[in-house]
Amino acid sequence: MVTNIYLAGPFFDDEQLERIGRVEKALDANPQVGRVFSPRLNEIRDLEMGTPKWATETFQMDVQEIDKADVIVAMIDFVDDQVDSGTAFEIGYAFHSKKPLVILHEKSATVNLMIAESLRSYLVKAEDLATYDFSTLPVSRYEGEVI
Repeated sequence: MVTNIYLAGPFFDDEQLERIGRVEKALDANPQVGRVFSPRLNEIRDLEMGTPKWATETFQMDVQEIDKADVIVAMIDFVDDQVDSGTAFEIGYAFHSKKPLVILHEKSATVNLMIAESLRSYLVKAEDLATYDFSTLPVSRYEGEVI
């Protein structure tokens, strides 16, 4: 069985781009992963970024892709203990849609309780996604302090 993934996470600066690139590479190396939808690689290029039409089409595309995915992989590292607001929306929408959430948290900041309680698996290294068992989705909880 192959698993289709929606990859949520910020890609606004060089550090975030490097991190999401490593996640994409790790998912690509996992033989259980079929299609990975990464919003970073699927931006709507024929519309001007920031316009109402671009925003509407991007929102609709991303929500449809979450609906199509089997699993959501979300990178929650943003700034200190803050999660990118778009990523937080994607996590909440996926949870409400009963999609399993695999959370990647490489930094050592405190995790928000809403994310800690919604996840199926908590990983701390992007490389672990290359060998993660997407067929059984083993449970691994976040055990740290929450806010």
